[in-house]
Amino acid sequence: MFASLAQIGRLPWSYDRVWRVYQKAAKAAGIGGLGTHSLRHTYRSWLDSVGTPVGVQQKLIRHRDIRTTMRYGDAFTSDMAEAHGKIVGPALNGTETARKRM
Repeated sequence: MFASLAQIGRLPWSYDRVWRVYQKAAKAAGIGGLGTHSLRHTYRSWLDSVGTPVGVQQKLIRHRDIRTTMRYGDAFTSDMAEAHGKIVGPALNGTETARKRM
């Protein structure tokens, strides 16, 4: 996933290099405190959201046991995003419509 240009893509960047770049990006985005392991969870969610079979996900994430892959959570579907937006959008905006619905 993080192919090293110095190794002509044959070897990945070192963990330290990836971690430093990731931390810098997280800080710039105002997120902070993220670890690189969260990328694995995100990747699994993306794979799940496009219908990738769990067995393929397991191989791509390189888990020995499929139960580990299954514990990585579910995808955030478009239906879930729509429902979430209907609640959170008005609540955060503090609109009168949101208050009447609650």
